[in-house]
Amino acid sequence: MPKRTDQGARRRVCIGIAAGVLAPPFMARAQQREKVFRVGALASTGGTAWDAFGQAMRELGYVEGRNLVIEARFARGQPDRFPALAAELVDAKVDVIVTSSTQASLAAKGATTAIPIVMALSAYPEKMGLVESLARPGGNVTGFTNVAAQLSGKRFELLRQLAPRVSRLAMLWDPSSRIEVMALPDNKAAAAAIGMKLVSIEVRGRDDYAAAFAALKAQHADAITVNGNPVNFANAKQIAEFIVGSQLPSVFDVRLFVDAGGLFSYGTDYLDLFRRSAGYVDKILKGARPGDLPVQQPTKFELVINARTAKALNLAIPGELQLRADAVLQ
Repeated sequence: MPKRTDQGARRRVCIGIAAGVLAPPFMARAQQREKVFRVGALASTGGTAWDAFGQAMRELGYVEGRNLVIEARFARGQPDRFPALAAELVDAKVDVIVTSSTQASLAAKGATTAIPIVMALSAYPEKMGLVESLARPGGNVTGFTNVAAQLSGKRFELLRQLAPRVSRLAMLWDPSSRIEVMALPDNKAAAAAIGMKLVSIEVRGRDDYAAAFAALKAQHADAITVNGNPVNFANAKQIAEFIVGSQLPSVFDVRLFVDAGGLFSYGTDYLDLFRRSAGYVDKILKGARPGDLPVQQPTKFELVINARTAKALNLAIPGELQLRADAVLQ
């Protein structure tokens, strides 16, 4: 009896293969399970944003070591390294490249027109030549932009509420960045609209900070704002130490500096964009063309206030801001 059962089982399998009914779907599913996708990450540094991306990928069914390999390349605050790092990812034959800045995206696009690129963060991608338009990107690039209309104005208005006496706001920015050059007039106009003068402090690299901090003091700035760019991110500790030591109110577009002692941040919820980027990667790995996926704008914004710093500066946090804040660090 057992022998007849085995023969019957073999016969049924053979019939299925011959008929082309049972085997192809089964084999396709097996091959899909065995497929290992290679995702490139091109950024200045790692951190919690990439952790959020990884978690979102796991929730979509991609597990490192099983069906996913992440090839990470970090410029460590040196944007001029992006082209070489992007070329490494192309040589690694990744299936898609995820970028965390406009500079990284430009380098990735310069390295390949074939491999799909998902921008977790980008500024003015249509003006920078990364996509044809937000609605119809075309080409091999899509993703998310972290720029929203009037965001700088809202940030400066919040500074006015927290530190009403501020009149000269120093901005640490990188003039070698086309993005920041484009944004400078809007920043100046936003500050002037609420009675502040924006003082330009240029920082191109880590060796510029000593002179920048000296210039800030010489120009009698009474508050500071720091643009979120690869150079400033890589030197966040140095910036935070100066801000804490100088006892100046400070405003940022990312929480990183607030955790280190800055007064507050208001801007795009970057973790949300990295999580949403995983969804675009999933679509592309399943066959979607990046040029058909619209570039999406931010929908979540985050206000984080450092209550310890406010107390040290003798600043009272208005009740409405405490209620509005996503986090108040005690």
